[in-house]
Amino acid sequence: METLLTSTALVALAEMGDKTQLLAMLLATRFRKPVPIILGIFAATVANHFLAALVGHSIAGILTQPWFRYAVALSFIAMAAWTLVPDKIDEDEPLRAPSGAGVFVTTLIAFFLVEMGDKTQVATVALGARFDNVLLVTMGTTLGMMIANVPAVLFGEGLARRVPMRALQLGAALLFLLLGLWMIAGLRGWIG
Repeated sequence: METLLTSTALVALAEMGDKTQLLAMLLATRFRKPVPIILGIFAATVANHFLAALVGHSIAGILTQPWFRYAVALSFIAMAAWTLVPDKIDEDEPLRAPSGAGVFVTTLIAFFLVEMGDKTQVATVALGARFDNVLLVTMGTTLGMMIANVPAVLFGEGLARRVPMRALQLGAALLFLLLGLWMIAGLRGWIG
């Protein structure tokens, strides 16, 4: 249960103001079809985060030395700093569905690609390395993405004006920092 809850909370908070959340708002305002957008976000996130969690888990299985665990802990601390940097999306570049592709396929492709190297994907790799359950990490991070992005699709810019994004970013940064420090404290007890 800790794996699911930690993964959900970290990604839901980290996603606030993230470029994929901005993309969700942009898709919603351009296409005005929330169901295929939400389904596209879900499918892209499951695929992307499963692969990311699998990579993290695989690396953790190979690299079991304390230095690697410290590296994972430090990656959570780095994620805390990265979370404080707000993302922007390039609105000058028009968003169009590929010829013949519908809103679902456009969302699926756009979300999968935009999520590559994004802080929530990197967090998913770190969570996969931290926890020994790829399925629960994927479920948690996907749930976190949906918690952050479904309201963005449904309520768009009105929500962005009402929710204090900076406070949410600070909360996410604090969670990443605490998780990293908790791991380091646990490692010191494990090694010593």
